[in-house]
Amino acid sequence: MRIDCLTLFPDMMRAVLEESIIGRAGKAGLLDIRYTNIRDFAENKHNRVDDTPYGGGMGMVMQAGPIYRAYQSVLDSAVKPPRVIYMSPQGRVFNQEIAKELSEEEHLVFLCGHYEGVDERVLEELQAEELSIGDYVLTGGEIPALAVIDAVARMVPGVLPSEDAYSEESLYNGLLEYPQYTRPPVFMGREVPEILLSGHHENIKAWRREESIRRTAKKRPELLAQAELTDKEKALIEELLQPVGKE
Repeated sequence: MRIDCLTLFPDMMRAVLEESIIGRAGKAGLLDIRYTNIRDFAENKHNRVDDTPYGGGMGMVMQAGPIYRAYQSVLDSAVKPPRVIYMSPQGRVFNQEIAKELSEEEHLVFLCGHYEGVDERVLEELQAEELSIGDYVLTGGEIPALAVIDAVARMVPGVLPSEDAYSEESLYNGLLEYPQYTRPPVFMGREVPEILLSGHHENIKAWRREESIRRTAKKRPELLAQAELTDKEKALIEELLQPVGKE
């Protein structure tokens, strides 16, 4: 997968994406992550990329021209037009389903805005898809883009050891992940559940499934509506969600 980042702060993104699992995947050739500094396409001696908004108002707006030229530089080496993502609080809220969807793309471009946003005309020209990571405002699009790229890139085949490395995690199948434990077997008087020490893989699998359901019902019950559940599991959920004191 190729990922291009159009940003005013390429070093900020490199510092994250060239470390740990994503960094190793890049070195192994599984990911091709590139960084384009929008300021390099400003066409003025001060590399200015923003201006005051038409109609007045607070703050500055990123100009269409530098962004468009930066994007065109990406197209020069692209096999086909990429899918363009603009990180914006106005976009649809990013989730695991969208991460799976994006992980199947061959080429993604992330546009990271700043100030009061970017000129609407360049979003229209690039046919940019807006994504949000939540209902709050940050100082720029780099942090949201990093979160999305991390979630997407780890699902690209080969980045993690196997599909099991992410398919059993929270939210992948509509449930939160079961509790995890490691050595020592006793910590501060708290023991590891005996079943995890039994070596009986089927029983462990069943226990983990039930714990995922219990944890989801307790912490994020709204997720259960989208999960694939057996009749027995649905009955368990009805019991777990029953109001305290009701028979």
